[in-house]
Amino acid sequence: MIPVRLRDLGAALAAALLVLVAVLVGRHIQNAHHTLFVHWPPVFAEWDPHVGPGTPAAVAVAAAVVAYGPVAAVRLRWRPLLATALGTALAWTWSLALVDGWQRGVAGRLTTRNEYLRVIDRFHDIPAALRGFDDHILSGSPAPWPAHIAGHPPGATLTFVLLDRIGLAGGGWAGAWCITVGATACVAVLVAVRLLADEDLARRAAPFLVLAPAAVWVGASADGYFAAVAAWAVALLALAATGHRTRTAAFGSGLLFGLTCYLSYGLVLFALIGAGALVAAGDLLRPGGQGRPGGRDRSGAGARYRPWSGALPFLLVGLAVVPVVFTLAGFDWWEAYHLLIKRYYEGVGGTRPYGYWVWANLACTVLVVGLASAAGLNRAGTALARRHRVRPGPDRAAAAEARLAVLVLSAVLAVLLADLSGMSKAETERIWLPFAMWILPGCALLPHPRAWLTAQAVLALLLNHLLLTGW
Repeated sequence: MIPVRLRDLGAALAAALLVLVAVLVGRHIQNAHHTLFVHWPPVFAEWDPHVGPGTPAAVAVAAAVVAYGPVAAVRLRWRPLLATALGTALAWTWSLALVDGWQRGVAGRLTTRNEYLRVIDRFHDIPAALRGFDDHILSGSPAPWPAHIAGHPPGATLTFVLLDRIGLAGGGWAGAWCITVGATACVAVLVAVRLLADEDLARRAAPFLVLAPAAVWVGASADGYFAAVAAWAVALLALAATGHRTRTAAFGSGLLFGLTCYLSYGLVLFALIGAGALVAAGDLLRPGGQGRPGGRDRSGAGARYRPWSGALPFLLVGLAVVPVVFTLAGFDWWEAYHLLIKRYYEGVGGTRPYGYWVWANLACTVLVVGLASAAGLNRAGTALARRHRVRPGPDRAAAAEARLAVLVLSAVLAVLLADLSGMSKAETERIWLPFAMWILPGCALLPHPRAWLTAQAVLALLLNHLLLTGW
């Protein structure tokens, strides 16, 4: 049998090889046929080696997290740890964004011709804009929406319309919103991992969530904001499922899940991660289970689970709020989605070859979650297999690792279904950010965290300094 550490390295090398092949094959296809519509396949980016004002800060944050992150994650009390994680994630994401400078890296990101801020003036009458939203999705319609507006439900655009209405107008505020809100996703994931697995695993995951290569695309894209909304929906579901403020958390989770579906059509697949969270919670409840995690005892021992079935109506009511509001306002989600499919295949989505992107998309995901996450998936699979091979017993650490594996693998399943759908060909390094945040916690299962954190940091710094990302 191959030692598990060699399998970790094998998984990381296989992921690196996938990226290399995607680059080489992609360049050949693009040069020969010009059907990929990306200049540095598989990533939507330009080759542009550069440094910027954010470079010193990015290097300093990376060095500090690698040197002190694993120790600080163990020693800090839980709430200060969450605050420290948020502050460091903000510093990391902002510094990476500012490698491209303020205008190119932040303020100008959401003002390009396909972005949300280009249509703010068309929402002066919000109810009328929602009633007529579907009429402008197809390319041949009168005044068709730009690509990103047409490609998402109006909840995404309305976010920036409302920011404009309260005085936070322009690309600078919009970029700052996406970076700041997006950085909170790491805290939401930590909260959920502590509740559904255990506190020790959450602490070990913290440096990897903070120093994620995903931050390259969180700053500044709307998908970073979407990732945070979806992450907090799962975190609140974890709170409800483990008996913490059950009804309030259930309602809040439903509300955010509903909003998530009106930010991006593809995030309907987040139901799989929600289901994974419930499975992880349910594993605690079977006879002889380990109790509820997240209590004072990091192992979860002695915690008592309070049934939350009575909170299910609160979850469903919360889930209905956003769809009901948009439907009453005149927006038809299903009609809009079917019109989007038609527009997608009439445009570059119908030209981009499925045979390349169906596996090259996964190479993009490797760049977002890093090589450490590939090794973490190997550990997650091992943890789940080991738990099913042996009879449930008092090994709380193994049970916690298996619960974490369920959560991580549910995110992988969501990615695979999104990939097979064919509705995500290219730009998945940005589009799949919400799913990627739930693959990263698998790194908590790895030994020698500093070595893997170094690999994550180097990858992010290279990506941000060698490529000019865009969308």
